[in-house]
Amino acid sequence: MPGDFMNFGSGPHFAADNTIKLMGKSVLVTGGAGFVGSHLIERLLGQGAQVICLDNLSTGRLSNISRHAGNDRFTLMRQDVCDPILIAGAVDEIFNLACPASPPKYQIDPVRTFKTSVFGAMNVLELARRKGARVFQASTSEVYGDPEISPQHEAYRGAVNTFGPRACYDEGKRAAETLFHDFHHQYGVDIRIARIFNTYGPRMCKDDGRVVSNFVTQALMGRDITLYGDGSQTRSFCYVDDLVEGFLRLMASDVAVPVNLGNPGEFTMVELAQMVLDKTGSSSRLVRRPLPKDDPRQRRPDITQATKKLGWAPTVALSDGLDRTIAHFAAELGRPSCQTATLMPEAAE
Repeated sequence: MPGDFMNFGSGPHFAADNTIKLMGKSVLVTGGAGFVGSHLIERLLGQGAQVICLDNLSTGRLSNISRHAGNDRFTLMRQDVCDPILIAGAVDEIFNLACPASPPKYQIDPVRTFKTSVFGAMNVLELARRKGARVFQASTSEVYGDPEISPQHEAYRGAVNTFGPRACYDEGKRAAETLFHDFHHQYGVDIRIARIFNTYGPRMCKDDGRVVSNFVTQALMGRDITLYGDGSQTRSFCYVDDLVEGFLRLMASDVAVPVNLGNPGEFTMVELAQMVLDKTGSSSRLVRRPLPKDDPRQRRPDITQATKKLGWAPTVALSDGLDRTIAHFAAELGRPSCQTATLMPEAAE
């Protein structure tokens, strides 16, 4: 059924960014109230676009987009992406970001997660076909599974378990890429696909289960920091502003094949935990738990294609990005971002 529209009225607009021209374009962002989506919407509005945010608020938050109240170029359409998307008037571009992205969230209802990836992709592609819009798919490094090579390049086909707890997300995103490929070749739909590696920054949910939010929240609260396995598994962390810049450059390009977007700097979980402890001044202990099934041992993007074809590379170092992220969580939790006194450990429950 059609979604409920809420227009936030007239008011001040964001300062224009001259990097990529979007003035007057109508842009739909599904999952726009989420962590990454809300940062994307901020950039789109700042560059002159008319923005429709489609979100059912299952994991997205109104607080992420409430700053746009009073902007007559912003409309919230409260709807599930699994339902047909009916929008009157022109739609020039579509960014499909709708889907829970952290394992604890997407594993709550794995069937729903798979449907969101597949039915959601189908619905945005059908809309793009009707409107003649360019459509962007937020895919994921999870399409590479637990990789056998490092770094991972776009031609690598991956090592994904189709019969495990992460498959609902991994295979859902792989299926969505297939739909994008086939709509492009069969119907001529203009597509863009970004394979996103680990991303962090302000507006992450403190309880979303991702490693940066987990470590920062645990450190600020004086709780034990949970390491899974021996902590030697690696991830590469891209600050959200860098990722959004990559989105906009890819959407403005003529590249119709998947492109990796991420920061190739590689850190073990022990190294990340120690950085968070040093920056927060926390006395939290590191405690180890069994490694979850199918948890990848290594993540590192090969961003050669993004650099060559988009002129893109991340600019925010992990140390600087963590400072901004810790400040965000400290404000949200009501805690100082750098502890000068020893924190009491969490009480046993």
